[in-house]
Amino acid sequence: MNQMDEQPFRTAFKGTFYGVLRWPQLDTLWETLRNDMAGDWYIYAIGAEPPTATVSADKLGEFIAEIDVLLHKEHEEDYCGIVYADSFEQPSFVKIFDPNNLGVSCGFSDNPPLPGWILSKIPPIDLKAPFLPGNRRRWWQRLFET
Repeated sequence: MNQMDEQPFRTAFKGTFYGVLRWPQLDTLWETLRNDMAGDWYIYAIGAEPPTATVSADKLGEFIAEIDVLLHKEHEEDYCGIVYADSFEQPSFVKIFDPNNLGVSCGFSDNPPLPGWILSKIPPIDLKAPFLPGNRRRWWQRLFET
């Protein structure tokens, strides 16, 4: 893939995002995504190979259900604050940060952490994460077993 092919994803990745601050807001975002499950979504686990094909509506629904459980279980706060969308009404790019690798996900950092997962309508490019942690790799493989 050349740099011209990578530009739409990179531009979207660095664009404006709105934080999902409360758990009920996350529920609303998930519902919006469920209503657009046939919308040609890519699911990218940072550190794994970027997908080259969109997922089925069933797989998107399964991912939303699984990631929701993971976030509630591992982000033991009364607020969310680790999911960001380019739009709440018509999202096309959603960043989901791993609760176990937050660093400084909000605020300023010279080296902000990459999200753990991205939902995108744009074909993803490799964001060059160092690796997918073992527990996340197993979770991801289980979710996407065929």
